[in-house]
Amino acid sequence: MNTIRGTLYIVAAPSGAGKSSLVNTTLAKEPGIALSISFTSRAPRPGERHAQHYHFVSKQEFERMIAAGDFFEHALVHGDYKGTARQSVEPQLAAGKDVLLEIDWQGARQVREKMPDCISVFILPPSKDALETRMRNRGQDTEAVIAQRLAAAREEMSHYDEFDYVIVNEHFDAAAAELRAIFVAQRLRRAAQAERHAGLIRDLLA
Repeated sequence: MNTIRGTLYIVAAPSGAGKSSLVNTTLAKEPGIALSISFTSRAPRPGERHAQHYHFVSKQEFERMIAAGDFFEHALVHGDYKGTARQSVEPQLAAGKDVLLEIDWQGARQVREKMPDCISVFILPPSKDALETRMRNRGQDTEAVIAQRLAAAREEMSHYDEFDYVIVNEHFDAAAAELRAIFVAQRLRRAAQAERHAGLIRDLLA
């Protein structure tokens, strides 16, 4: 019996919308979905581990991978490369495992060009004030950096209409349930169910 190909999911959001927390909480309840680990040319930050948080490679190695066409998407951000390698995604999809990419809208656009059948989700904050409060509560950034992040967030949120689904992260548990519902609904689509339960359907219709 042929293995049903996995589904590629994209989740994007502006900084401070709670994307990583939603993704981590949801994946803990969805063992059938693997989180793709991005590659980066920057040095590890305190507490970061290779192949757990990122695949850390040199700038020269990253550029070699770009030239070889190894990336679904990549970008140069503040002098450092970041991207999603095909080797992190294709083998798992071929084996029937769903894969989730936690990337920005620009990366999502690149991935959609290569895999138009992917499913994309954009996370919005409930208000501008809530977004700013979440950024400040991190206690990591200066006023100037916060102002830059808020300006960047406005630009990022203007691309929400490029995505298949939109979730407003006002109440965390509700937003996490909505994200999980998207995964469940995708598995219940007729084509997937017809392939998954081909034997049962044949028997029922005999």
